[in-house]
Amino acid sequence: MTFFTFFKHSLFLVSFYAFFATTPAYAQTEAEKQRLEAFFQDLESFTKVFSNIKQLYVDEVTNKELFEDAIKGMVTGLDPHSNYLKPKEQKNLLESASGKFGGLGIVIGMKDDAIQVISPIDDTPAYRAGIQAGDLIVKIGNKPVRDMTLEDGVELMRGEPGTDIQVTIVRKNKKPFVVDITREIITITSVKGYLLEKDIGYIRISSFQNPSANLLKETLAELVKKNDGYLESLILDLRNNPGGVLEGAVDIANLFIDKKGLVVYTEGRIPSSNLKFKTEPGDIMLDSPIVVLINEGSASASEIVAGALQDHKRAVI
Repeated sequence: MTFFTFFKHSLFLVSFYAFFATTPAYAQTEAEKQRLEAFFQDLESFTKVFSNIKQLYVDEVTNKELFEDAIKGMVTGLDPHSNYLKPKEQKNLLESASGKFGGLGIVIGMKDDAIQVISPIDDTPAYRAGIQAGDLIVKIGNKPVRDMTLEDGVELMRGEPGTDIQVTIVRKNKKPFVVDITREIITITSVKGYLLEKDIGYIRISSFQNPSANLLKETLAELVKKNDGYLESLILDLRNNPGGVLEGAVDIANLFIDKKGLVVYTEGRIPSSNLKFKTEPGDIMLDSPIVVLINEGSASASEIVAGALQDHKRAVI
């Protein structure tokens, strides 16, 4: 079945519905009729553009490519944070969430026609090369970024460990400069800690992953053991933490709040989108003072954890 045969059948079904929607039993208001007419006009515009591209574009384009690009356009047009992932892109995302992948070690997003570094990941090639939060990547190798999607950029920067890549950086108040980076297997240790001084523990969380809460408990237990079974206070460092897995953030907030309470909720237009994430009693710091460090690089799940601990009067930000 061709696209236009399929589309013709679809129009017939919608028209069939529209016919009955205008009968007395399915009386529609004038406003509803106008909305339906506007829908058909938009649909007609889409088919015209689709047809023109298929017939006139300089290169041959498949229906699948056009539909995927149309879907991507619909989703990315909603807001800066919505995106449509193809299977390979989803695989890359899941690899990142698992904490192990090959690449440079940066968390990135799009800003205008450049890739913006949200934060370098601790102890990675990008971190050691001096890449900073806020840097703009304008060229990867010899390819300008302005014509790329974020996923294109990720694909170029990831690669075999031991291979080199050049990225051209624009940094505030500096001329563009080139950085040579050697790719490595990036194993993100999202939680690290040490004794800042006697009785004071310091734990840094660089991103929120599925195992982050368990890693934090293990790290805290090691610090308590080193300090003769007790910590007087804890510094929780979330600076340059861009977020990550929501459930990981909720689990970490839950470790420090000794009562039932709301951490975060989500709302949507369908019932399944309306979720509440709550804590259960069990403060592993036994009400000892906590200080949370954040900065402009702390986003998303970091803000959720910091906000929850502050709202429950469990930490000073």
